[in-house]
Amino acid sequence: MSFSNEVRQEIYRTIIDRDKKFSCLYGILLYCRTFTESQIVIQSENAIFAKLINELFHSVFRVSLTADMRISEKNSSPFYIFTITDKNLLKQICSVYHINPNAREINLQNIANNSINAFLAGIFFICGSVIDPKKEYHLEFVTPSEVLCSDLRKILLNIGVNGKIILRKNMHVLYLKDSENIEDTLTYMGAQQCTLSIINIKILKDMRNKANRVRNCDAANIDKVVSAAIKQIADIKYIAEKEGLESLSPDLKELAELRLLHPELSLKELGEQLKNPISRSGVNHRFQKISEISKELRGKYDEPK
Repeated sequence: MSFSNEVRQEIYRTIIDRDKKFSCLYGILLYCRTFTESQIVIQSENAIFAKLINELFHSVFRVSLTADMRISEKNSSPFYIFTITDKNLLKQICSVYHINPNAREINLQNIANNSINAFLAGIFFICGSVIDPKKEYHLEFVTPSEVLCSDLRKILLNIGVNGKIILRKNMHVLYLKDSENIEDTLTYMGAQQCTLSIINIKILKDMRNKANRVRNCDAANIDKVVSAAIKQIADIKYIAEKEGLESLSPDLKELAELRLLHPELSLKELGEQLKNPISRSGVNHRFQKISEISKELRGKYDEPK
């Protein structure tokens, strides 16, 4: 089941009293793609939605609708089409909801104060979708007109959600990319469990990102230690070749020999293994002296003849 259908299934269980059913059906009718004086067409690939439509029409208008079920050419899944052409029912719908088929816009008088969430749920049922949050954060409403898209944006602003509007294939699309906006919208519509799923996914993503950062940091530190050790060993071997390690002071000679024995150790670990342990900075200071001696010897022995 897609994440969008999980949201629909959860919302479906919240549309229980008559006010919510009235508001939910209003959202569906107002935002369906085809609404004219001669017909209303409502379609969906979601079986829960098909069941909900009949329940809503029976509750509000005391009628039952029959869906024309077809098979999608894209994915071979069934989708449901409800076509209303009965003139009396069309007039009743327009009268009850005060809808002008030629100029649809939200009429807040149709929505009880405690049912705006059901109205928004109806809009999501008919023209909304949300991508699986494991892939990306994206919720959108593909609305049938610029006015309805703008009206929907105002509804969302009232609950603190700021959506963006774009024109896609002559359809006005209101979309959300911010995960918190998506969470607030789903929670408001009644899909709390789906909201928790997004939060859990965010936590897992954050943990993975932190783990990756730690691994990258560790890898970078290892590379740094290896690079430093290679240069230190090269300096020590050069000194040993040209003048012998005995030419070094006892403390530098001890560190040089320890480094040759343990090229994998960090400065801190080297310092801990010295006869008289010293700090990391102390080890680094001694290696700087070794480097300076090596540089002087290179100048002495490698000068052009």
